Amino acid sequence: MDFGSINWLAAIAAAVAAFVLGGAWYSPALFGKPWMKASGMTEEKVAQGNMPVIFGVSFVWALLGALCFAAFIGPKPELGFATAAGFATGLFWITGSFGINYQFEHKPLSLLAINGGYHTVQYTLYGLILGLWH
Repeated sequence: MDFGSINWLAAIAAAVAAFVLGGAWYSPALFGKPWMKASGMTEEKVAQGNMPVIFGVSFVWALLGALCFAAFIGPKPELGFATAAGFATGLFWITGSFGINYQFEHKPLSLLAINGGYHTVQYTLYGLILGLWH
C-alpha cells in the first residue's frame, strides 16, 4: 500500500459520494424504514442522537475508508480493477465480516442485506471514482 501517492481530491470526492449515498440509502424513500425495523432503531432513539457528531464521525470514517482503499489499489488503477476491487471489498470483506457478527448477535438477514448492500455499493463507488480520476 502506497499512502504517498494517494490522489487526495479523488479520495475526498469518493468519501463525499459515499456520504451522499448513505443519506439516500438510509432515507425513508429507500431502506430507512426496513433498516429501522431490522436494527431496532426508533424515531425516538434517532431524535436522541447528536446529529452533527453522528454525521461528522460518519464522514471521517468514509474518508479514512476512501484513503485506505486508494492506497490499496494504487495511484492509477485500471477502471475495471478498481470497481471490481471495490465490489469485492464491500461484499466479501465488509459484508462478510458483518455476517459473522450478525450470526452471533442474532441479527436478521434483512439488516445484513441493507448494511452490507450499502457498503458494497459504497466501495464499488470508491473504485469507480478512483479508477476514473487520474
